[in-house]
Amino acid sequence: MARVQAGDPDAAAELIRHYESDIRLEVRVRMRVQDGRMKRLLDSMDITQSVLGSFFAGVAAGRFVPEHPQQLLGLLVAMTRNKLLNQVRNQRRQRRDIRRVQSLDAAVHDVHDGEATPSQVVASQEILGEFRKRLTEEERQLAELRGAGQGWPAIAAELGGTPDGRRKQLERAFARVAAELGLNEELAL
Repeated sequence: MARVQAGDPDAAAELIRHYESDIRLEVRVRMRVQDGRMKRLLDSMDITQSVLGSFFAGVAAGRFVPEHPQQLLGLLVAMTRNKLLNQVRNQRRQRRDIRRVQSLDAAVHDVHDGEATPSQVVASQEILGEFRKRLTEEERQLAELRGAGQGWPAIAAELGGTPDGRRKQLERAFARVAAELGLNEELAL
């Protein structure tokens, strides 16, 4: 996690490879529980990418700091459940209620589950890179120190200011960049 927080693209790719299948499984199981016909409208890969985008933005903002793999998996599963429920509500709210549509053979629409594709890894790296590029040099330095596991008192001692002031500075920077990239809705957990 420290490498992901520091912006290491290899660590992000490793995290994606390790947890993507768990996220997609959660999406597929939840879609069957909600309504099996949802599989035609919602792609598990879209939800997975949305979850991973929100997760990486939250990590960069310092909102998510799981301490062990089970906590990380629990966070990703909770994010997946919330993203999927929001999508299902959205489909039903916009007169797109799948319950009114005739069912088709679901097996025709199954997609092979594999590891993260190169394009998925690149997309995640691009989001993280674009996020970091939009930070000022001072904000990037704050993010790097925080990503390296330093506490706010240590960061404030090194760079000056107060721990709360530095924390708020980074939160505001991440909120600004998230808004610029249109990730505000994605960050809602």
